[in-house]
Amino acid sequence: MAMRQDTVSSGTGGSDSALEGVLERVTFVNEENGWGVFRVAVAGAKEPVTVVGNLIGVQPGETLRMTGHWTVSRQYGEQFDVSAYESVRPSTVAGIERYLGSGLVRGVGRVFAKRLVDAFGEETLDVIENAPHRLAGVEGIGKKRVERIVRAWQEQREIRSVMLFLQTHGVSPAFAVKVFKRYGSDAVRVVSDDPYRLARDIYGIGFKTADRIAQSMGVPTDSPRRAEAGLLYVLSEASDEGHVFLPKDLLLEKAGGYLGIRREILDAAVLSLAAAGDISIEGRPDCTGLSEDGRQRVLDLGEKAPVYGDKAPLNERVPVYLRPLHIAETGIASRLRALLRSPMAERKPIQVEKAIEWFEARQGIELAEAQKEAIRRAVSSKVLVITGGPGTGKTTLVNGIIRILEKKGVRIRLAAPTGRAAKRMTETTGHEAVTIHRLLEFSPKAMKFERNQERPLETDLLIVDETSMLDTALAYNLLKAVPLSGQVIFVGDVDQLPSVGPGAVLSDLISSGVIPVVRLNTIFRQAKKSLIVVNAHRINEGEFPAEGEKTPRDFYFISKETPEECLEAIRKLVRTRLPRAFGFDQFRDIQVLTPMRRGLLGGQNLNAELQALLNPDGRGLFSGSRILREGDKVMQLCNNYDLDVFNGDLGRVVSVSEQERTLAVDYDGRTVVYEAADIDELSLAYATTIHKSQGSEYPCVVIPIHTQHFMMLQRNLLYTAVTRARKMVVLVGSKKAVGIAVRTTGQNARFTLLGQRLCDLPDA
Repeated sequence: MAMRQDTVSSGTGGSDSALEGVLERVTFVNEENGWGVFRVAVAGAKEPVTVVGNLIGVQPGETLRMTGHWTVSRQYGEQFDVSAYESVRPSTVAGIERYLGSGLVRGVGRVFAKRLVDAFGEETLDVIENAPHRLAGVEGIGKKRVERIVRAWQEQREIRSVMLFLQTHGVSPAFAVKVFKRYGSDAVRVVSDDPYRLARDIYGIGFKTADRIAQSMGVPTDSPRRAEAGLLYVLSEASDEGHVFLPKDLLLEKAGGYLGIRREILDAAVLSLAAAGDISIEGRPDCTGLSEDGRQRVLDLGEKAPVYGDKAPLNERVPVYLRPLHIAETGIASRLRALLRSPMAERKPIQVEKAIEWFEARQGIELAEAQKEAIRRAVSSKVLVITGGPGTGKTTLVNGIIRILEKKGVRIRLAAPTGRAAKRMTETTGHEAVTIHRLLEFSPKAMKFERNQERPLETDLLIVDETSMLDTALAYNLLKAVPLSGQVIFVGDVDQLPSVGPGAVLSDLISSGVIPVVRLNTIFRQAKKSLIVVNAHRINEGEFPAEGEKTPRDFYFISKETPEECLEAIRKLVRTRLPRAFGFDQFRDIQVLTPMRRGLLGGQNLNAELQALLNPDGRGLFSGSRILREGDKVMQLCNNYDLDVFNGDLGRVVSVSEQERTLAVDYDGRTVVYEAADIDELSLAYATTIHKSQGSEYPCVVIPIHTQHFMMLQRNLLYTAVTRARKMVVLVGSKKAVGIAVRTTGQNARFTLLGQRLCDLPDA
């Protein structure tokens, strides 16, 4: 039985208990709401006490002073439910050693913590703070390490003051380091002046948290500042879902329901944000014109577009953009217009038909008619789109264009949205390809691309692969850097999922009807031997995938009816069946792709299961409830320009320093070191969502597909997952779920007007 401490008044007519102890272990943390289960060593107790509550960000070794009440769980027994807490300095020698050895103070790990405590005992922390010169007398601690310890101690002290302030206003200590890194010693002032800045500036802090802080600071619920912040939040959430804008009536409806603010206040907030330049409002795009009765025509988003506000007043059915997205969408249209109207750079004349024959003879192949037409277009078009599914010869075609035009002295650059896609492009063409960020020379210090219309790329032809991944903002920055005398060829599979970022650039270019498009639809004989290719096309045509009769095959369907059966099958496939039968490496070759993040077959649970199965031991660092260990597969969750890693990058943890609280990840031969505050930007990647897999290929793909994923079961989702595999696909789930997926289309249409903006471009 754990010892109870003195009781204190709760202020509500009852009493709370106080409990103090050293955090032994983080058992579980729900990253959605911050609630967790912890084990705390309490003086006088035979075993650690189970503590539950919101203690995000605390680390093993910290001494916690908590207020709360005792509860009894039928399943878990007695627990201490925390309502408030603070981290305090340990007072015992053992506590000090554990505290310093936990890695909270960089430069002091377990070994040096013991040496310091052996030397100074209970005075250790006072020595570090008030007489750090004495540290140099301890074996192995030189001048540089003393400086590092003092610097880290000072930083921790400042962070603690920020943490105390934020905790007072309901913010988790987990974000204190991030807030401190962003604002430094000004953190308290900045947050006090505008708590909503946290949602804009700090990764992981959303509007809900910032709003809670603002409310605790006394910001009225109907204040104009809250209304403006809420509107920006709704637009930001929409962009995360892929929308470039929201219709005004839908924006006000969503914001009103979320904030509980009257319509007139929101209307005024929209005008205020527009006047400040935070958002852009349009009555109509350039080419919508007027309806037959002379009134302003309502946006025509096509049959598959999202339905919104058909009964709303006409003047409310107007697009509202976050300002940068409006600049980007209109900028793409104007830049394409300028490209199409500008003459091409002079070059040697090309006899296209002879050039095609030359390439066919050199490669020993016969091109399909669509491939030949693409080469003809590539010679003469300022802008061209080439689209097609797997096995239709996109790579052969790109090689043909490169070889023919290079022969005539045309300067060619190749690029792709991700590092893996660029690497694959280099391998298949023999011509160097780079990421778009590298091509445009992104500067992390200036947070901008150095290549633009003032300093364009030195090229005559730019070929961009995996264009389905190209979002509105990146497409705009790319087109700004193309010289007006140059050409652009966009290559991609329009039937795949659209970009993770806002927009549907490839689809809009094609649907506009003004950019030349070549569709490759002939599956070549060699490709027909692959069930992966055949089934990708069957899925795209709304047909159930076939398994074939030959053994070994490259496409399998394992029928399982319950999520539990699916999970067990995936565990066996990854751990033993696929490695033994086909020689696939569990870490390097096999990738689980799932439609969703949550649920038994979602990314979060699958990662926890597979980590426990494949990499259960070893050094690691906690981030919330997760631990990242040496050897783990990980993925970057957001763009981090300082570290030069980007959303969706896959790597492998190669080392962990518990002393420095850093973690090193290898990204295709490049090692990136993460500090503790940035580790939440990483997730385990034994399983990833299908959306996150865009632009990547894996030797073997395992895809759970179950009716549990009902909301995400769509044709282009399954098609994208299947086309990520090079050698083998294994579907695990129910035939009913596969049937739903292949029959369901048009469920993820996006609010974008790029196609309409392009409709007044000149014929290419």
